[in-house]
Amino acid sequence: MPARPPQLPEDAGRRDGLRGGRPPAGLAIMKVLIVKMSSMGDVVHALPALTDALKARPDLVVDWCVEAAFAPLVRLHPGVRHVHEIRLRAWRKAALKAESWRAARTLIRALRAERYDLVIDAQGLLKSALVARLTGARVAGLNAASAREPLAARLYGERHTIPRDRHAIARLRLLFGAILGYAPDLATLDYGIAHGSDEPDPTVVLLHGTTWPSKRWSTESWIELANALIREGLRPQVTYADAAEEATARAIVAGSPGTELIPRAPLGEVASLIGRASAVVGCDTGLTHLAAALDRPTVALFLSTKPGLTGVAGRRAMVLEATTPCAPCRKRDCPLVPPGEIQLCVTTIRPQLVFERIAKFIKIRNPDMIPKSSSHSPAP
Repeated sequence: MPARPPQLPEDAGRRDGLRGGRPPAGLAIMKVLIVKMSSMGDVVHALPALTDALKARPDLVVDWCVEAAFAPLVRLHPGVRHVHEIRLRAWRKAALKAESWRAARTLIRALRAERYDLVIDAQGLLKSALVARLTGARVAGLNAASAREPLAARLYGERHTIPRDRHAIARLRLLFGAILGYAPDLATLDYGIAHGSDEPDPTVVLLHGTTWPSKRWSTESWIELANALIREGLRPQVTYADAAEEATARAIVAGSPGTELIPRAPLGEVASLIGRASAVVGCDTGLTHLAAALDRPTVALFLSTKPGLTGVAGRRAMVLEATTPCAPCRKRDCPLVPPGEIQLCVTTIRPQLVFERIAKFIKIRNPDMIPKSSSHSPAP
């Protein structure tokens, strides 16, 4: 496709042979916008597709439109020249306020001013398709049989069939390849954001927070695991995103002296914390996907949900699933126990088992550090 040669800003960045703002001198550029606005895990899943594209197509200059809350995550990838922050969730809540409409118009003007050669809707929803169309550029995405919301496909000028029985990461990589004319190597996986040190901090980040109560491991289990890590000379770290998570974090710290409470911090700072850790343990939450993307040794705990086609994926990621007959129930709240009580699926992922999985990634003196008198006996 012929591409216009727009002027790039001086701070557009550099290419290091793989990714980064300005293509090699003398190469006609193709300006592409990715629309993938949320959620955190979904945004993480789109990063390998971007890495593939920049390896296969050195002529690309790539921008991204994403919810403002996840903009720091997209900025971790050096191949993104510019991030357009959208606040669709906030605008919906304040739809009658003039400020919301002014902000929306400002974003639309900024998108149109870029005169993109191509927009890729990587989300496949009606809302993302509308944002893509508002750019005024040619839009490509999934066809009706492949998109999460079939109506979205009607807004694309170019549609592609991608099998629905593939992991979300593979689907996006195949979609980008079909649109941009290359075949991704699905035997490899590079999120493009890992810059981990060979000498990480002696910390283990415990990602206890998640939106659904049914996805949460018990506070008692976190405390038991944290104490085992402390006895190994490691420093567990817990953070939080809201008042309920803060209460849990403080309970974990109170029950395991030596665990560090990290104050609520912006996403970029949390990503840096995770990137320096020796290991990460997390529930089914976006930050656990981010830990795998940052190539940290990651143990992901799935209770009421199943990893399946949207699970945590990474070179050093491991998944533990609940083994009760009712799992995965895929319900926000467990229907079998009253609120506040420990659900049965939690008891099938024991702290000792998680500790043993951590020991597969990092050096542990004694993989059976949880005392025999613990409320959870070691898994067979």
